[in-house]
Amino acid sequence: MHYMLLIYSDETCWSEDEYDQCIVESLAICEELATQGKLLGASPLRPVSTATSLRMREGRRQVMDGPFAETTEQLGGYYLLDVSDLDEALAIASRLPPASKGTIEIRPLQPLPQNQEVPTAAHFPVLGGNHHP
Repeated sequence: MHYMLLIYSDETCWSEDEYDQCIVESLAICEELATQGKLLGASPLRPVSTATSLRMREGRRQVMDGPFAETTEQLGGYYLLDVSDLDEALAIASRLPPASKGTIEIRPLQPLPQNQEVPTAAHFPVLGGNHHP
């Protein structure tokens, strides 16, 4: 099953040395997961000050500097995993250095249909009215 681990933390809580150590430890975990065939992708994000947000309203594009939401924790990176279940995703997330200073949101991916059928709300339980897939 595919899971996305979204890394949230307050960018200002990391010293330069802590951030560098976080990257070193994270790269080692990535290498291990890749060797096991469990890592589909991962990357830190540039600082929130480089973010741009877009909204489409009434056919008009609204572009804003920064993230849409003002929060103390910002999205700082992600891991995309291919693991057996949520328990395995949780075990991996608990090893990640950012877990000690922030929050790791773990979400299963909703697979798209693999045939030529056009996806409808029925393919996505949350859109079809069932909020508990």
